[in-house]
Amino acid sequence: MPIDAEIRWVPVREVGEVRMGKQLSPSSREAAGQFPYLRVANVLLGRIDYSDVNSMGFSSGERRIYGLQPGDILLNEGQSLELVGRSAIYEGAAGAYCFQNTLVRFRPGSEVLPAYAQIIFERWLTTGVFAAIAKQTTSIAHLGGDRFGALLFPLRSMAEQRRIVELVDAVSAQERAIEASIAKHQVAREATTEQYLSAAGREILLEKALVSLEVGVASVGPEAIPAAGEWGVIRLGAVTSGKFDSTQTKRLPDGIKARPEYEIRNEDILMVRVNGSVDLVGSVCVAENVPPRLMLSDLVFRLTPKADVLTGRYLSEVLSAPLVRRRIVGRFRGTSGQFQLPKSELRTLPVPSPGLEVQREICRVLDGFDVVIAREAAELVKTGRMKQALVHRMLVGDEVIVRS
Repeated sequence: MPIDAEIRWVPVREVGEVRMGKQLSPSSREAAGQFPYLRVANVLLGRIDYSDVNSMGFSSGERRIYGLQPGDILLNEGQSLELVGRSAIYEGAAGAYCFQNTLVRFRPGSEVLPAYAQIIFERWLTTGVFAAIAKQTTSIAHLGGDRFGALLFPLRSMAEQRRIVELVDAVSAQERAIEASIAKHQVAREATTEQYLSAAGREILLEKALVSLEVGVASVGPEAIPAAGEWGVIRLGAVTSGKFDSTQTKRLPDGIKARPEYEIRNEDILMVRVNGSVDLVGSVCVAENVPPRLMLSDLVFRLTPKADVLTGRYLSEVLSAPLVRRRIVGRFRGTSGQFQLPKSELRTLPVPSPGLEVQREICRVLDGFDVVIAREAAELVKTGRMKQALVHRMLVGDEVIVRS
């Protein structure tokens, strides 16, 4: 597609209204005129999540100022550096929500299509433009309304904007179709697992099916990556995604002696013991492609099943299955700041225990689902790259400049 030669570079604040949201304060939580507002947790990439919305006091005048209109774009003002500027178009009813100052609102002017602006903002997120202008304070990066408003926006004709939106929408539709298919197969996979486990009949306490249930060495210490030949210890990120990530390691803390008996081996079954998120405690993965001299941490269990009772692969699947996951969650201890799964609770966890051949059959069926899901996930990545390349070609040569 030819690039429109008539591109005007205009500060963002001149092609639309840039506004910060209302600051949350203790008094606003109890003030009169409680009204729902959106915050960082609600604004995901390209969509808004309305499932967990808070309220605070807004006067009638503040509702006019901070009320959202269809076509408004909300951007994360305070986030981690790689996510600052993440954005989505508001498509709800006019005035149904306000927004907090953890977000920046861009209200496009008459010369800008919201969908076109969203394409530009997503590109700026992907190419690091937002990260480059953000200011870091502790672990939070701030976009800043003034800095955002000073970025030069590639303003094209409305006809050209529509062409770009149509092309990107076509590829996005392909992405959504693939995502829907992956979700469908994942649901079918879970349902199949539940059917097998419900039909298993026999259950066994986990401690009777294990050779050992271990916790590793203390993990508090420097975040430095271990050098070649040094001992390392896994971080929680190595397990919490459900797939073993061997890059999530740090150097063994000073004063902690290497314990070769805690060295992680391929096919070890690992489970998160402690985490600040209730959703991540109990996460399970099978260790694979493990580098040498990598040790188990004290935040992670290693479960070694008895070979004549449970296969390792089946154990990892059964611990992740919704039926057993619900039981695990009921055994958590701790508060909102730190959740943990005590070893004593894990030992007495009842798990379905069919015969070994049935276990292998279950895993063979699940492997079939995994092959399809992996193939579609690869297609989704390919389609995403195609969209990025398309956007790059349409916007090639665009260099974002901040007006001083």
